[in-house]
Amino acid sequence: MVQNDPRVDAYIAKAAPFAQPILKRLREIAHEAYPEIEEDIKWGAPAFMHKGIIFIMAAFKQHCAVNFWKSAMIVPAKARRASDDKAMGQLGRIASVDDLPPKKTIIGYVRTAVKLNEGGIAAPKPEKAKAAAKRTPIRTPPSLAKALARNKKAKTSFDGFSPSHRREYIEWISEAKTDETRDRRIEQALGWLAEGKTRNWKYVRKQG
Repeated sequence: MVQNDPRVDAYIAKAAPFAQPILKRLREIAHEAYPEIEEDIKWGAPAFMHKGIIFIMAAFKQHCAVNFWKSAMIVPAKARRASDDKAMGQLGRIASVDDLPPKKTIIGYVRTAVKLNEGGIAAPKPEKAKAAAKRTPIRTPPSLAKALARNKKAKTSFDGFSPSHRREYIEWISEAKTDETRDRRIEQALGWLAEGKTRNWKYVRKQG
């Protein structure tokens, strides 16, 4: 029997008109793929659960995104859509129901995730992350260093992070194509760092 969480109902109802049919479609497919799947809210967004997170869906101003928790073992590399700063997740920017993969494909992803969770199989550490961990720390851009100097909380968090977490911020800021984008990212980074958050805090499993 389908178990709808009223908090997910509320999230969908508050989403932009374009996003509501996308979220509803994903929800329907999740329950069709595995009727015993449970709904929850994780980091402010709807999450579908079975012995752990299956996937999280989120609505933004102009698109939706889907993040499968063990994506490296679920979504084939060739099927993953390139994501940018505004579209985290393996399905890329979803602006309409037509942007979603076929229902059969999503069902396959969900059922694979269920089996992985039931088997207690942990996601492997991505090769990219392994390689990054072996690299020497890169130099903090002067613009970021200057900004950190005026925000004690942010600097304390940044200095206390592992090299890989510092690198995530440094690369994100360094890759900005314009000064305006760079400055905007720095201000966003300061806000997150002041709260002790990593660059990809929205998609990191909480420890508890």
